[in-house]
Amino acid sequence: MREFPATLRLPGERGPGLSVTVFLDDDTIAIRTGSVDLGTWARRELILYAEDDGIHLRAEGEEVILHTDDDALFAVELGLRHGPPILRRRMAELWRRRDHDDLVAHPTVR
Repeated sequence: MREFPATLRLPGERGPGLSVTVFLDDDTIAIRTGSVDLGTWARRELILYAEDDGIHLRAEGEEVILHTDDDALFAVELGLRHGPPILRRRMAELWRRRDHDDLVAHPTVR
């Protein structure tokens, strides 16, 4: 399970936001602040997309905006493929690095 320290805001909210930790695995996303569980959802039940202000998560008719120290890695781990141009460039760099690391770890025998 991957953990991402993040801030959570509501759309239109100003200020620093609420400090949370986002937990990701293949099937679920959980958001906690301290010892309080804010929610756990099956990934298939969520709408996730990237905007200039962060990663938007819609669940159960509510929407929150998450911002991490590394939104590109967070977006890649979420399986996002689209977003603002700067984020897409950083995501592409991660994909290239992963492809390169995979090739180095598993060279093709010819």
